[in-house]
Amino acid sequence: MTEGHRRPEQGRHAGEPEDPQVGASYEGEPDASAEPPPVAAAEVRTPPTGVPQPDPLTDTGRHALIEPETGPQAVVAPGSGGASDVRPPAAPTAPAARGRSRLLVLAAGAVVLALLAGAAGGWIGWSLADRRTAELGVLAPGLPQADPASAQLTPVEAVAEKVLPSVVLLRVEGGGPGGDEGSGIVLSPEGLVLTNDHVVAPAADGGAITAVLSDGRSFPGRIAGRDIGSDLALVRLDGAAGLAPAELGNSDSLRVGQQVVAFGAPLGLDGTVTTGIVSALDRAVSVGGERGGGQATVLNAVQHDAPINPGNSGGPLVDLQGRVVGVNSAIASTGGQQGGSIGVGFSIPVNQAARVADELARTGTATRAVLGVSVTQAGTPASGGAVVGQLTPGGPAEQAGLRPGDVVLRLDDRPIADGDELVAAVRDHRPGDQVRLVLSNREVVVTLAGEPS
Repeated sequence: MTEGHRRPEQGRHAGEPEDPQVGASYEGEPDASAEPPPVAAAEVRTPPTGVPQPDPLTDTGRHALIEPETGPQAVVAPGSGGASDVRPPAAPTAPAARGRSRLLVLAAGAVVLALLAGAAGGWIGWSLADRRTAELGVLAPGLPQADPASAQLTPVEAVAEKVLPSVVLLRVEGGGPGGDEGSGIVLSPEGLVLTNDHVVAPAADGGAITAVLSDGRSFPGRIAGRDIGSDLALVRLDGAAGLAPAELGNSDSLRVGQQVVAFGAPLGLDGTVTTGIVSALDRAVSVGGERGGGQATVLNAVQHDAPINPGNSGGPLVDLQGRVVGVNSAIASTGGQQGGSIGVGFSIPVNQAARVADELARTGTATRAVLGVSVTQAGTPASGGAVVGQLTPGGPAEQAGLRPGDVVLRLDDRPIADGDELVAAVRDHRPGDQVRLVLSNREVVVTLAGEPS
């Protein structure tokens, strides 16, 4: 029998009749007439040494695996009047200890099983996702949301938004077969457009001009004025109204290294925007002499590296405030019949272009400033300069005392390297302006005259 149950009195076999004088009773049935014997102090049990303390994580205080099957038995203190057969809790047996070990093993197994299940689930999810990606392609995860329209614009974006409505594509058909394309700058809401003369020249003899706006509208156009000497022209669009005029700047404020933006229709691709910097100022450029054997036009140009190509001619060059500072007119090329941009573009300064456009709008013709001399290459010194050839009788140079063979080294503060530099420097002024010429041996002041361009 297990501890906690009284043994039968020795000498009595099971089934032997009870001795009525002894007053023995069956196990578990105390004799009510018998006075309970006093409980010795030693019988008040404390929890036996070595019993494991309750585990706060797993032990609820009473567990079937570590308590006797007969249920709890209270420990009665002396004098409490409790029954004499009440016994203290039994010490844990070997099977109970084994049960606790089995509990720990089961718990550990559950943890391992959970980890394995999680890993298996993750692998299955990854496998399914990878298979879905393979089925749907690289766009399976989806694309990010588009930036809201209220996002802050970069400087070039802001310039493009401002200027594009003021730029037009010009389609020009000549009197003969073929045609040309260029760009133009809207100057008035009624459809006055500034462009290069070489853009509209094919339509001068019975051709047609069509202007296409950035919003897709198109209008027929006609030449309102031409100035071959400055390579500028005006086109008026019939039936146009409510157009967005471009804002004009001041090209005298340009600086080398300043960022600029070019607009136009290179190769017919209207609405094209490119960026660059001002590479040089007051660059003398001779263009147009190869067209039909005509005389070359010398421009006092702004050089920049914003890419421009055939079709950009007549379009605006603007600063980062969206103000027009030049009219794109020419590019340098390394050769070939139709070379593309090599990062060397030239624009007519807007101050000169605006003056010419104003005259063309008022009178249909333009004037240009003249010095009254021709230049020659003969006798040019190695250090550079423009050699005066013939003088116009009674012209400004002759009146100022210039003589053939004089070498002009500077016009005001601008160095003069050759004859084209002198022509470009003079054309940068208005008729009536006074300029100071620094010659190789003296200085003279000349009042420039004007003549039809």
